[in-house]
Amino acid sequence: MSESSRLSVLKTYKLYVGGKFPRSESGRVYEVADAKDTWLANVPLSSRKDARDAVVAARKAFGGWSGATAYNRGQVLYRVAEMLEGRKGQFAREVAQAEGLSTSEAALVVEAAVDRWVWYAGWTDKIAQVVGGANPVAGPYFNLSTPEPTGVVAVLAPQESSFLGLVSVIAPVIATGNTAVVVASERAPLPALSLGEVLATSDLPGGVVNVLSGKAAELGVPLAAHQDVNAIDLTGADPELARELEIAAADNLKRVLRPQDVRDTEEAGPDFAADPGLTRLTAFLETKTVWHPTGSLGASGSAY
Repeated sequence: MSESSRLSVLKTYKLYVGGKFPRSESGRVYEVADAKDTWLANVPLSSRKDARDAVVAARKAFGGWSGATAYNRGQVLYRVAEMLEGRKGQFAREVAQAEGLSTSEAALVVEAAVDRWVWYAGWTDKIAQVVGGANPVAGPYFNLSTPEPTGVVAVLAPQESSFLGLVSVIAPVIATGNTAVVVASERAPLPALSLGEVLATSDLPGGVVNVLSGKAAELGVPLAAHQDVNAIDLTGADPELARELEIAAADNLKRVLRPQDVRDTEEAGPDFAADPGLTRLTAFLETKTVWHPTGSLGASGSAY
């Protein structure tokens, strides 16, 4: 058979839930096209049941991931960056197709995304020192404040920035010990679904990150109303949807991160990897304050 007559093997994209790659339980798919409206792939159209399954997986993984040492989480995130580095070519192609960039521009975006992942990996064992500490009190006590992860975080990924924006919303959530249910960009989900393959072959425990493809409105509503979701990032929601989801999230007092810039830009360049700030690291942390007596009172080892 000549090379010209060979049919290429098209990639089958699947969801990433609980460390596995299921199709949507509904069996639905939708077509994804590139920036020139050329067909690229059929991807799963996730249902509400898929969203609930992803929350179950994230909750199951939360205890082990939040209980790991900050140093260990940093090592795991760095391993993910290593895996991304080895697949830069694939992600550059997918980003170029999704966002209409040239090959060189897409390569810069992917390199910036890897650098940003490393940046967040480096913060895992440092954030507690920055936002926690010993508090002055008028009495014979130690008063210590320490940050702890919020829990399961639903994330609506940016619609336009298919990879750098995606990394910008996922990495800080898991770096601080939370687990995530991510709704990928509806228009350009392929980099997110490929990221699931990287996470599965890294040291990240199954369920820490769960990736769904489909409609933000269809999946955002059950996630915002879910009683076992502790927080939601509305970055990928339009203003009308964001308002609806924020109202639904109030039912169980979820933390809400309103839509905001992920410090992405239209132009490829070194500024892509600029310091993204600590807002997303602290957005899904709770502060725990502990009192402990000092001096002769401390001999009993009591804590309040």
